[in-house]
Amino acid sequence: MTIEVGADRKVSRRSFMKWSGIAGGSAALVATTAHLGMPGIGTAANSDGMLDAEQTVWSACLVNCGARCPLRFQVKDGTVARVLPDNTGGDEIGNHRIPACPRGRSIRQRIYSPDRIKKPLKRKPGTKRGDEQWEEISWEQALDEIAEKYQQLLADYGPESQFYAYATGVIAGTVSGSYYGGALQRLLKKMGGFLSYYGDYSTGGITEAMRVTLGGYIDSNSTDDLVNSKLYVLWGHSPMETKMCGGSEAFYAQKLIRDTNVRTIVVDPRHSDSVQLMADEHVALKPGTDAALIAGIAHVLISEDLHEQEFLDEYCVGFDESTLPEGAPENSSYRAYVMGDGPDGIEKTPEWASSVTGTPVDTIVKFARELGNNKPSMIHQGWGAQRCANGENQSRAIITLNAMLGNVGLPGGGAGTYPGSSAVTINSAFDADPNPVTKKISHFTWPDAIDHGAEMKGEDGVRDWDEDGNPIWDPQLEVPIKAIWAYGSNTLINQHSDINGTKELLRDDSKCELIVLCDNQMTSSAKFADYVLPGTSNAEEGDVVQQGLAANMGYSIVATKAIDPLYESKTIYEICTELARRLGIEEEFTEGKTQEDWARQIIEDSREANPGMPGYDELQEMGVWKVDNGARVALREFREDPEANPLDTPSGKIEIYSAEVARKAEEWNLPDGDVVTALPEQINTWEDFEAAKTNSEFPLQMISYHFKGRTHSSYGNVPWLKQAHRQVIWINPVDAKPRGIENGDEVIVYNGRGQTKVEAKVTPRIFPGVTTLPEGAWYNPDKDGVDQGGGPNVLTKYHPTALAKSNPQYTNLVEVKKA
Repeated sequence: MTIEVGADRKVSRRSFMKWSGIAGGSAALVATTAHLGMPGIGTAANSDGMLDAEQTVWSACLVNCGARCPLRFQVKDGTVARVLPDNTGGDEIGNHRIPACPRGRSIRQRIYSPDRIKKPLKRKPGTKRGDEQWEEISWEQALDEIAEKYQQLLADYGPESQFYAYATGVIAGTVSGSYYGGALQRLLKKMGGFLSYYGDYSTGGITEAMRVTLGGYIDSNSTDDLVNSKLYVLWGHSPMETKMCGGSEAFYAQKLIRDTNVRTIVVDPRHSDSVQLMADEHVALKPGTDAALIAGIAHVLISEDLHEQEFLDEYCVGFDESTLPEGAPENSSYRAYVMGDGPDGIEKTPEWASSVTGTPVDTIVKFARELGNNKPSMIHQGWGAQRCANGENQSRAIITLNAMLGNVGLPGGGAGTYPGSSAVTINSAFDADPNPVTKKISHFTWPDAIDHGAEMKGEDGVRDWDEDGNPIWDPQLEVPIKAIWAYGSNTLINQHSDINGTKELLRDDSKCELIVLCDNQMTSSAKFADYVLPGTSNAEEGDVVQQGLAANMGYSIVATKAIDPLYESKTIYEICTELARRLGIEEEFTEGKTQEDWARQIIEDSREANPGMPGYDELQEMGVWKVDNGARVALREFREDPEANPLDTPSGKIEIYSAEVARKAEEWNLPDGDVVTALPEQINTWEDFEAAKTNSEFPLQMISYHFKGRTHSSYGNVPWLKQAHRQVIWINPVDAKPRGIENGDEVIVYNGRGQTKVEAKVTPRIFPGVTTLPEGAWYNPDKDGVDQGGGPNVLTKYHPTALAKSNPQYTNLVEVKKA
């Protein structure tokens, strides 16, 4: 018996039944993994898996958790029958195992998901995007029509009208990559380029904070350097949820804390899993008040002479009046702001900070003294604080605190930013071409560029550079976005703010005239495309996999194709090659190479930068190559000789006071409620803790967090993970009781933008007045428009942050009621 699964792809009944078995058996998995939210730090069991497997090949989990775990696919009867973890290395940091978390281990349920896109789809004429009215068409028709429409839009509007959507579903791929580089971006570059973006949904605020303060994106010391630290602070960072694979922080941070006995403090509005499993103390605060907490800490440090004045004098701009840049107003230093000599006249005492943050005065003073008396301290700043409407200032404040402590450039210290690692360098000639379109918009403002792109300029987030690489002060877009290319992306709907508003914009195809999406799952974003192309899973193609966060260990993986493409799916390289043929640039695009040829060249080109790196064939056989590159110490050269190794800021120093931001504050015409400040001040914004006090209709703050059951929305449709990690909204008992809400109740979370239905978790682990709903749940509206998936983005506001024009998805006011 055979079962049709595509026009020219058939599967035996035996294989089909194995696929069906893969989708079942969830109770057994949940029984074994319900208490395994993240890997432990003990010795893994030695196992070779199925003895009757026909082959075992190396691959990896390619999604955007930051880890990039190796996987071993065991193949039988043409199907992936079992997924095994990395079995190389040991428990010694620098050559440690990289066992995948339950997400990667459940990848078979993604490969064989009923949500797989099986054939090319075209939106039926006369229907609206999102109506889910499709015609199944041939690849030839799909590619012919896409190429024709693309060429017409290029002729009418130019390459600036073509937008490559933010996409991290295949972030770890190289030829198949969806983030920086990859086949689709290469194709668009060869055709004259595309409108790109700066920043991203993960790091938009902190990226801008680092740029204006440190001169660019600079990760901090790697976590293995904790052996030199006297205090460890995780600020808005929960690696036990976000980096929970065995090769990332969930493994080595726990091990280092245990081995060094370093005191660990977590700053977070939530009593997160990292607080439970890693911390000696939890400093809780209201969302959006981190800069106020730091100002209160700074007041103690200054008053008790616990800051590093010599470091601030030599390496920083704007902490004191004497180091302000020329033209800065009097009393505009950070010291003046903290001590009450600045324009607002408010002394930022611990008592003041407590009134803003809700953190007890004694806790603030104690925390400040611990920081001041335990140097160097390692402050690892996560990406939670910067995802608020005032996120740039929150992130800048944390970097400023780190500078006050003199931690910069020292073993055991760091830059006060996200944890870094000592990575393997991958040199990809495949991605070497520059984008001919130099203008960029924020990753978050593409709806504005669709709606009124030709009106957007510098104060709206448009950026451009001259031929020498110097930024142009007030660039402007010439045309709106007329086409969106989305590959491995769910940001058109699911991951973007204000889903209901975004839907209405995308439904108007007179604005954006073409949306092409390639994926292997029918996501909510796919439902708003004009053409949906079935892409392969990583089990169905080979590539060079770029590593994730692994402390002092660099590693590289060669992934091998395990099974033939399912249904009518094609690799993105094959799709782009076919499009290139229709566009008359096939030879220029492929250079006569197959995808494997490119992968071989990438490994060969990378060997010179990585001594000891094996060749392609050897690496393919061994699967993963690991090398101890030593601890990363961020800005070591700058600390040793700041004149010979200046930062890429105007002064070459750490700019606590930013003259660039001061100029923008004077010249930009910002929407009401938006403020940018030269210093990392506490800023009140729309729908923040202060607004909640007077909003009787929506009095609760709502933040989000990254969830163990998903990586953003990837794996969000896997039944095993949905059972093991239920979507719930946390609400404090003091907020639940007057609403008659008990633990486990179904509730409706709502505001003026939308409604979502979800289970309530009544817990003191969230700050009173605050709720938290994990991001990434798949949008699933009922006939009345109420999201049944429990996702937060029907509630979040589309309002780009003032400075970075980033996503403020942790600044929201809501109400909660029993369903």
